[in-house]
Amino acid sequence: MSETVSFGYREVAPEEKTKLVGDVFSNVARNYDIMNDAMSGGMHRLWKDQFVRRIKPRKDEAILDMAGGTGDIAFRMAKHGARVTVSDINEDMLAVGMTRAQKRGIEGLVWQPQNAEQLIFGDRSFDAYTIAFGIRNVTDIPAALREAHRVLKYGGRFFCLEFSSTTWPGFGDVYDAYSHKLVPKLGKMIAGDAESYRYLIESIRRFPDMPKFKGMIEEAGFVQAKAEPIMGGLVAIHSGWKI
Repeated sequence: MSETVSFGYREVAPEEKTKLVGDVFSNVARNYDIMNDAMSGGMHRLWKDQFVRRIKPRKDEAILDMAGGTGDIAFRMAKHGARVTVSDINEDMLAVGMTRAQKRGIEGLVWQPQNAEQLIFGDRSFDAYTIAFGIRNVTDIPAALREAHRVLKYGGRFFCLEFSSTTWPGFGDVYDAYSHKLVPKLGKMIAGDAESYRYLIESIRRFPDMPKFKGMIEEAGFVQAKAEPIMGGLVAIHSGWKI
């Protein structure tokens, strides 16, 4: 890993980014789901539904939902009978998720603080690894991808839902204007925090495009890697297999 990494549009030391990202998610945890609705007009719910359809969770299979935070993906997968471990580096996000699960009467999920770059799980522990809107906040993304590969069983599948770069003519410019100008204002109005949401938007802009991230997945050892664009690539579902 290089001596500096991106934190939004800034370059910082790797250990500083880990702390700064932690502060961001501690700040936004309580209002995270409300802000997701406000920022995406509720579209994030449809994206997550499509993501879980691609995963095809099955009864009794072991799935690690990394950066699972408030439980949105885990709740959907648990409905299919999968045994889901929800992990996140930020314990404030996990606390919100556990409270939501209790209120909804969702049982059987395992909640565990984990750093995606250094998982404590043994080799070949899971049938599937999922991460939604979390990989871009990891300090060392290649290390996280290698860990994902390590903890998957042979035949295991990797799925990642993340913002990307839309290829629809003109739409990218409109979205850039909206996200940079309005999202921090929404963050200030709804969550009382403009700066955290300014970082989240900047982190989207710094994330690799679909071909480059697909290459990173392959470099980690996955095969049959592919990227499925949504809304022209505004969001993408990346996947790969361990054989």
